[in-house]
Amino acid sequence: MALKKHIPNAITSLNLLCGVIGIVLYFKNNDLAFAAMLAAVAFDFCDGLAARLLGVISPRGKELDSLADVVSFGVLPAIMMAGMADYLYQGGPWRWLCAIPLLIAVFSALRLSKFNLDERQHESFIGLPTPASALICGALCCIAPESTPFWVFPAVAAGLCFLLVCELPMFSFKFGKDMKADVATRMLRYAIISISIIIIVLVILLRLPWPAIILGVLLAYILENALYCLFKPKA
Repeated sequence: MALKKHIPNAITSLNLLCGVIGIVLYFKNNDLAFAAMLAAVAFDFCDGLAARLLGVISPRGKELDSLADVVSFGVLPAIMMAGMADYLYQGGPWRWLCAIPLLIAVFSALRLSKFNLDERQHESFIGLPTPASALICGALCCIAPESTPFWVFPAVAAGLCFLLVCELPMFSFKFGKDMKADVATRMLRYAIISISIIIIVLVILLRLPWPAIILGVLLAYILENALYCLFKPKA
């Protein structure tokens, strides 16, 4: 029992380590930094799953998870987006816009500080989850051509900051003991899986870079939740 309760925290620590490694790697290779982010996402999924399946959810684990997520899904994507904006900047009086993506770290921290206290988010999300926000940033940085206007990155960052703290309900793929999805959530999950398959096929046929799959799926996830919130039947 003593060993079992430390397993989720060990996995969370690997998430944090991947975030730190990603920050270091970004200054050498953007793709390697994104790979570290993907590893952090995998560990972030596995730590919560392990805690639920082993029945060892603890307040300490929740706090450690949030601290790790601030680094891996807040600081790392903020640095990547700000760095890309600065790299693509062509001159003029608007260089200060390149600093806007750094706010992703701040808004990610704000979201995570709220997440553990919000009783509505045990089985779903309110606002965009930080891993999804980070993956959008990482994928965009990897596939954006050098002809991309620099202001695209501050604009996307501003949108993500809003989505991180907004009150938009979003379904999750969480599962474990005592967690049952309702019919609407199951239908939303099936829909995004179907859309993901279509996106994968299109990316392969069009010979686009593979991060385009991640970007496309996550944009579809946001749109699907927004449309469901707007048009869902009123109780």
